[in-house]
Amino acid sequence: MALKDKKLSPDLKPNPALAAEIERLKEPDGTVSCAAAIHLAESKNVNPAEVGRTLDALSVHLGKCQIGTFGYPGHAKGWGAGGPVQDSEPDGLRPALLEAGGPDKRVSCLSLWKISARFRISRMSVGYAADRAGLKIVDCQLGAF
Repeated sequence: MALKDKKLSPDLKPNPALAAEIERLKEPDGTVSCAAAIHLAESKNVNPAEVGRTLDALSVHLGKCQIGTFGYPGHAKGWGAGGPVQDSEPDGLRPALLEAGGPDKRVSCLSLWKISARFRISRMSVGYAADRAGLKIVDCQLGAF
């Protein structure tokens, strides 16, 4: 969900300890990459959702989603028509994705990260495979969707 489409509480205030770091992490286009936001949460020992709320409070958009769902100028997703570059889809990946998606075909971002580590492929490749499998990616750790 785009920041402009979120219903933010008028009481939402940025975390001051994160706000200064966020200013430092901004890309030239004013966004903060997903990877940088996650790294900030880890380095400050806070929940990624707290970083996401601070980004929202500062009206800073996330960019370059690690699983490819948003934040790539000129592309609807992080991959082109051919998908991310990889040799082949590992055996067992699609069944693992479908199992994670369950009957409602919804899979969390964190589940995709775990599948990425399990199969030793990039998060972007797992996001692409999930998209091709017809799964809806939900529950961004930073609160983007």
